[in-house]
Amino acid sequence: MGSSEREAEDVRAFWERLGTPGLVDVHTHFMPDRVLRKVWAYFDAVGPLTGVEWPITYREEEDRRVALLRDFGVLRFTSMLYPHKPGMAQWLNAWAARFAERVAGCLRTATLFPEEGVQRYVREAVESGARVFKAHVQVGAYDPNDPLLDGAWGLLAEAGVPIVIHCGSGPAPGRHTGPEPVARLLARHPRLRLVVAHMGMPEYADFIGLAERYGEVRLDTTMAFTDFSERLAPFPAGERGRLLELGDRILLGSDFPNIPYGYLHQLEALERLGLGEEWLRAVCYGNGARLFADPALS
Repeated sequence: MGSSEREAEDVRAFWERLGTPGLVDVHTHFMPDRVLRKVWAYFDAVGPLTGVEWPITYREEEDRRVALLRDFGVLRFTSMLYPHKPGMAQWLNAWAARFAERVAGCLRTATLFPEEGVQRYVREAVESGARVFKAHVQVGAYDPNDPLLDGAWGLLAEAGVPIVIHCGSGPAPGRHTGPEPVARLLARHPRLRLVVAHMGMPEYADFIGLAERYGEVRLDTTMAFTDFSERLAPFPAGERGRLLELGDRILLGSDFPNIPYGYLHQLEALERLGLGEEWLRAVCYGNGARLFADPALS
């Protein structure tokens, strides 16, 4: 048995022990090849920013990456993509729509950017079947409260479409990262279904506080609690009880394929929190199945 087969067997054994039919991962990346290779180049160069090298574990061709997720038993996943300048988002949304049409199990993903026409193309994406959006405040270097975005946020709040938002200040802070801009956004749009990526790393407690205050705010586990992230931005042990209390609004995210360790390690990192199998079942499967109201996952 090869290493990839053993890895897949170990991942399947994890969710089989929990008694779930598989995993729902809300934070995986698929994007046009030339864009993904630029993302990989960023991570190849991120070592000087963080002091820690960031090798891409699953630097594979697209069909191989899809096959790996299926071998792991990931029943639903996303094609998280994001623009870094005006004029990209609509093109990325078109690519993601085609990807979801041809790749079973992918939740159709879309994105946005503060620019003229954003409300129009967000509406088009929602009306044509987008299931989840990605907003990347750090890479996009924009304020989520930019007036150009206000209509789009209102539309997404009304439609109840989740938005996975990278708004924490890890791995390196941006001009508009941190909890304060998101708190202002939620004060205006309290029904937004924001899914705070990376548990809000490193401002964990502040983003947990926003989830406690706003009933539609969720957090994803992407890279949190892993050995890699614990070296850079350790999760405060005293906050674990709050994770248990928010157990119905924490979702499995992995950052596959852009992770510097194997997929299994994210699952093991969640298990060693010691919050119990019921919590793990909800995080790794039930919460995502419920959020996306997918009858095939009931």
